Amino acid sequence: MTEKKKVVVLISGNGSNLQAIIDQCHGQDADIVAVISNKADAYGLERAQNADIPAQVILSKGKTREVFDGQLMEAIERHQPDLVVLAGFMRILTPEFVRQYQGKMINIHPSLLPKYQGLNTHQRAIDAGDAEHGASVHFVTEELDGGPVIVQARVPVFDDDAASELAARVQTQELRIYPLAVKWFCSGRLIMNGAHAELDNAALSPAGYAAD
Repeated sequence: MTEKKKVVVLISGNGSNLQAIIDQCHGQDADIVAVISNKADAYGLERAQNADIPAQVILSKGKTREVFDGQLMEAIERHQPDLVVLAGFMRILTPEFVRQYQGKMINIHPSLLPKYQGLNTHQRAIDAGDAEHGASVHFVTEELDGGPVIVQARVPVFDDDAASELAARVQTQELRIYPLAVKWFCSGRLIMNGAHAELDNAALSPAGYAAD
């Protein structure tokens, strides 16, 4: 039997994507060995504890990015993970940290990248009059929200949408595609090769799997 890949999940808040990954991946292809939060009141910590996954807090407030990232890297390295998953982790990481986990760190972003990097993506999509919006799972590189896209999910934008309504529609899709990407990586099907994500030895398009 193939040994499960070790995964560390980084969170800052509610942990809904963490819960989806626990439900769909943990104990199957993946072994979530730790959940680390930069906020002590993150509900995702409770989700980890409920699943008997070690949970740890490393507070970021009041620290430079370099100091915090150094402490975070030290904590991650104790587990020697195959994959680091950013699940609502609201920190901009230093280049040194990103390089350490290049090719084995993924993130989910609430837009159809490369559109709307950064914050307030749902309102920006509404303000632009977009007909569709969505979420993207991507490998993390030094460019913010700019790494190779693995998979996207698209949702319609309705004329009377509020940002909160659109966000809820997008999150429903996030809970489907993020565990899928984790499964692909942990089963050896997904890698990062230069500027591209590859699935089953074939380069994915710039929009990821959804475009195929």
